[in-house]
Amino acid sequence: MLDLVNAVNGIIWSPIMIALCLGAGLYFSIRGRFLQVRHIREMLRLMREGKSSEQGVSSFQALAMTLAGRVGTGNIAGVATAITFGGPGAVFWMWAVAFLGASSAFVESTLGQVYKEQIGNQYRGGPAFYIEKGLGMKRYAWTFAIATLFATGLLLPGVQANSIAEGLKTAAGIDPLYTGIGLAVVLAAIIFGGVKRIAHFAEIVVPFMAAAYILVAVVVVAMNIEALPGVLRLIVSSAFGLDAGFGAMLGMAIQWGVKRGIYSNEAGQGTGPHASSAAEVSHPAKQGLVQGFSVYIDTLFVCSATAFMLLVTGQYNVENTDGTARFIGVQGVASGPGYVQTALENVLPGFGALFVAIALLFFAFTTIVAYYYIAETNIAYMDRHNRHPWLGVLLKLCIVSATIYGAVKTADVAWGLGDIGVGLMAWLNIVAIFLLRKDAFKCLRDYEAQKKAGKEPEFDPVALGIKNAHYWEARASALKAKPASAPADVAR
Repeated sequence: MLDLVNAVNGIIWSPIMIALCLGAGLYFSIRGRFLQVRHIREMLRLMREGKSSEQGVSSFQALAMTLAGRVGTGNIAGVATAITFGGPGAVFWMWAVAFLGASSAFVESTLGQVYKEQIGNQYRGGPAFYIEKGLGMKRYAWTFAIATLFATGLLLPGVQANSIAEGLKTAAGIDPLYTGIGLAVVLAAIIFGGVKRIAHFAEIVVPFMAAAYILVAVVVVAMNIEALPGVLRLIVSSAFGLDAGFGAMLGMAIQWGVKRGIYSNEAGQGTGPHASSAAEVSHPAKQGLVQGFSVYIDTLFVCSATAFMLLVTGQYNVENTDGTARFIGVQGVASGPGYVQTALENVLPGFGALFVAIALLFFAFTTIVAYYYIAETNIAYMDRHNRHPWLGVLLKLCIVSATIYGAVKTADVAWGLGDIGVGLMAWLNIVAIFLLRKDAFKCLRDYEAQKKAGKEPEFDPVALGIKNAHYWEARASALKAKPASAPADVAR
């Protein structure tokens, strides 16, 4: 099974995929005049703007929902495996993916807003919607929807559950089967409550745990501050093949840094647009900018926290491609969350291992919840009129079962299957957003022009020559029909 999974990943994660991810991010960055730098202040302002409505969630709730998907086991176990197989230089390439990926996140999340629909009493959107309505390619859209259902409903939840189970087993000796059953029970209670319950859950749990994790990392680094300058030099020199110990791993550093960077921050993968499309905003670019900053939170803050804890304490191993050891910093611990638990336990005895297990529990569990929402949105796309309600029930059963299965399955198989899911979605989505890039940058220019004119940006797709944005067309018509003195009843 593992050999088959690795063979498939070798095809999906070829050098072409790596070039595609980095190339798309670089192109979008240049085309948007590095919007991820120019608009940082606006990103921070927009995170606090807006309120939820009966149909949609607030900007902050949408941010929390996407961070629930982005901040998961990839931020802890994923960083550890990237260092194991790519060396310390992989951390630099994770940063590069995050910086360039912020522009990709802007493009895909803006497109998600442009082509969103109101299905039932909820906003729904994502790659399947903008592929069909923006490109007019229904078969392509269905291919993405099916691949995403397969990935987020079956493959990816197991990776998250596996890391939770492994962390709790290391910290408290809990049997993975019991962990899997416990996760399944709580998961069922949340996902049967709908998008509002998911949003409220995410906005409470995600910011609290991310802040706590980063704070602990700062303490660990402060206690080993003398090692920090050397670690920074090691990361940069290893990233470009200049370090004596890890110089020969340049190719692996890039490959694993990009792979784990995309897995962690999900920029360009197509997951972010699902939650961002649910936000109640007056202009699509607002959510595009907010989601661009979410990539920074995920990788530059949370992933970096893990990386620095491992590197300043020396609690990591590095392997050659043939499995032989290149560097051994920790004995008898498998690559993954165990490295981080060992590093913290050495610095903060009696607290470290348990804290990492708890952080993994919250990070990974919120990601599973986010995966459910993404899968549910793609079912809504395929069954817009809810003629087959059994599909939703089947999805719930599948994701609960996948969570239990992943908790007890070996980590190598779980990660391999997860990589297949991520890779399939990334291939399909990056091509789509590149073809639709003009619509996203029309939105950016329109938003910037209205802000410069001192207006509160309102989106009119017809004025911009964007077709099939039916929700926004109706909204713009309703606003134009109102008397100038009448208060707008459209939520912003």
